Amino acid sequence: MSTNSETILDVRNLQTSFFTSELEVKAVDGVSFKVPKGKTIGIVGESGSGKSITSLSILRLIQNPGKVVGGEVLFNGENILEKSEAQMRKIRGNDISMIFQEPMTSLNPVYTVGQQIGEAFQIHEKLGKKEAIKKSIDMLKLVGIPSPEKRVHQYPFELSGGMRQRVMIAMALACNPKLLIADEPTTALDVTIQAQILELMKDLQDRLGMSIIMITHDLGVVAETCDYVAVMYCGKVVEYASVKDLFNNPRHPYTVGLLNSLPRHDEDVEGELEIIPGSVPSPAEMPTGCRFAPRCAYASDICKELPQLEEDENGNQIRCWIYSEEWDGDPEVNVYEKRTT
Repeated sequence: MSTNSETILDVRNLQTSFFTSELEVKAVDGVSFKVPKGKTIGIVGESGSGKSITSLSILRLIQNPGKVVGGEVLFNGENILEKSEAQMRKIRGNDISMIFQEPMTSLNPVYTVGQQIGEAFQIHEKLGKKEAIKKSIDMLKLVGIPSPEKRVHQYPFELSGGMRQRVMIAMALACNPKLLIADEPTTALDVTIQAQILELMKDLQDRLGMSIIMITHDLGVVAETCDYVAVMYCGKVVEYASVKDLFNNPRHPYTVGLLNSLPRHDEDVEGELEIIPGSVPSPAEMPTGCRFAPRCAYASDICKELPQLEEDENGNQIRCWIYSEEWDGDPEVNVYEKRTT
């Protein structure tokens, strides 16, 4: 996708598969997107769409039987898929950091908060333990944790869910990364704490100038925090647009389905919310052609073939036959009927 900003991360045709004795399961199948410097891109989709596997592939954290089998991940112009493991260790936590899902399972229960934050300073900045603890206290202050001098010596189980999530953010930001990958950073938090965490990340982005990849299934989070959005389905990007364009004029039937399934505070809703029929297919039993066709109300004969991701004059991208010259369905089809506000 074309942007006016300088690009810090350029993912090109990324492919990640998981192998069994009988078959290859393509979890990420030709994903491409760009992250401009200082901007936030949201990656959205249902569970099983490949969002988290994409993020782990970028940092080369895929474990057996998984493997990145193709594509490029250009970070500041260098393909990090070609770097050695020693080089990647210098990049992880230093230039690119990640906030993982579920802080209680991501934090080590037998080490104090200060020890876990301080590890980044010891590894990347070669600080001693005392200096690392001092900087850890500064990081706890930065993310708004009260009494940081006390908290730095506590264990994860002694903190609330919101505090643990702030500790994860402090760990991720310890070395002032250029790119932060946040995988469902507000999962399992109540609405008030969610808002605080998102506001904190936005504030830190403004202060530190970092770029963010926000992985979420929550389109409300996307609307609040992101500049661009990549909608994923079955390991592929099906739509990529600016947040404004995506919410004002979604084009892919899957994107429209996601938006229509959201409750709206400015409308009286009678009965049940709209749903997308069916479910995400198993990666081992992927339909041929358009992956969304079995669930799409507009599917036609041509959808038995896989559409390409095409870019329009505004730089937005769409993977759908409806917008092609080859479309053989209803020529008057209107995928998105704008609702009045």
